[in-house]
Amino acid sequence: MTMPAGTTLTDQFGRRIEYLRISVTDRCNFRCVYCMPEEGLAWLPKQDILSYEEITEIVGQLAPLGLRRLRITGGEPTIRPNLAALVRMLRDVPLIEDIALSTNGVRMTELAEPLVAAGLDRVNMSADSLRPDRIAAIARRNLPFDPIRSATAMERAGLAPIKINTVVMRGINDDEVEDFARLTLEHPWHVRFIELMPVGDMRSLTWEHVVPSEEILDRLSALGSLAADDGPARGIGPAKFYRVAGAPGTVGVITPMTHTYCGSCNRVRLTADGRLRTCLYGDHEVNLRDPLRAGADLVPLYVKALAEKPLEHHLLQMQVGGLRALSQVGG
Repeated sequence: MTMPAGTTLTDQFGRRIEYLRISVTDRCNFRCVYCMPEEGLAWLPKQDILSYEEITEIVGQLAPLGLRRLRITGGEPTIRPNLAALVRMLRDVPLIEDIALSTNGVRMTELAEPLVAAGLDRVNMSADSLRPDRIAAIARRNLPFDPIRSATAMERAGLAPIKINTVVMRGINDDEVEDFARLTLEHPWHVRFIELMPVGDMRSLTWEHVVPSEEILDRLSALGSLAADDGPARGIGPAKFYRVAGAPGTVGVITPMTHTYCGSCNRVRLTADGRLRTCLYGDHEVNLRDPLRAGADLVPLYVKALAEKPLEHHLLQMQVGGLRALSQVGG
């Protein structure tokens, strides 16, 4: 089954699906308190994980159906060897317009330039504190990581826009909201504050730790007047953006808990072991790996999967689609 170039597919609710998040590994060099159990998980066997060639083949089959944007995720994608090779292969797929990376930033001081040379367009970096001791406490790993140094290296390499994602947790790091926002007064960076999502084995973090976006914005008003903003030219996603008067960067809020954005969802996810997941917190998955390895046409499976994509997640009812940890699906 083939479809002509330029075809656009929608799900059963009329949402145009053009964005694929690709997890290249379930492993991570951090154990962030909201993302993965401290002891880790039962890692996927190497033979179950898609090769770079298999990932590229899947993207190549789906691009004529309207797929235009890719995001490489994990776990932590930069711990997979020679990630630039995958970026280069995806860059050569016709019709793909944008390739982004989600990373914890630890290795970006050394990898930013080769990834840009391979064709990476932009990056989202997770940073939940600017203080070394607190970074280690939240990540539960004592790895050298300076968010400002990493973001600066990415900017110098030519990545843009640079987005910094901060999960705000009451009593843990919410006192740094203003410090993160001040970065946008000095740099053309886009700091996005994300409401905590208590998931699976991370139930030690509860509703009591969630800081609503309205409260975050109230705190930011101390820096100056906030005006609604269109945000970066590319990769706006689910955030609502604001700009402090005169700032080169923006602040944003992502609100999975207090204001869901399912109605405009334009994405699906490919797990490291080749399952197409149509909702982050849903339980609907389609195995693409085994049909791919058997030489089957993936288009009918993809079309069927979109026809079954749910209307919305049920995170507020604490239904998380069997997830133990966000790291399993790349967020």
